[in-house]
Amino acid sequence: MTAAKVLVAYGTKNGSTAGIARTIADALGEQGLRAEARPAAEVLDPSPYDAVVLGGALYAGRWHRDAVRFSRRHRRALSGRPVWLFSSGPLDASANKRDIRPVPGATRASMRLNAREHITFGGCLQEGAKGAVARMIVKRGGGGDYRDAGQIRAWALGIARELTDVTGGP
Repeated sequence: MTAAKVLVAYGTKNGSTAGIARTIADALGEQGLRAEARPAAEVLDPSPYDAVVLGGALYAGRWHRDAVRFSRRHRRALSGRPVWLFSSGPLDASANKRDIRPVPGATRASMRLNAREHITFGGCLQEGAKGAVARMIVKRGGGGDYRDAGQIRAWALGIARELTDVTGGP
């Protein structure tokens, strides 16, 4: 049997969410799945994929527009496929300590795509960030890298287990 092909699509502004997506794709690949991380805006047709993980950065309580648009544009193509969602954004350790409810845009996408799960990971905002507000946050000492690679990998391994159980192997 051929290994499931998984798309890890993401919307990012400063690259933090792209890094999370790559970590997820790498972890899935290590479990024998064929996974690739791609910017959501560049995905024209997700139908060649057996499953999709969609992530979006959080800014001012909103899910990244590329993730929202992806969920709208491809809802029919994703119907019947397993979908998982993630957000990245808190600039503190809160995402490592407790579940954080998805923002409204991610909640709507979850319902639209009948997602199996949503999780929020810590974000990353460092020197050189795009946007006036982001630069101001960094300047005032509010930036940092709060992504937890262990938490991200553990979540991805759970997805791999589900997909392996469904397909009968990698």
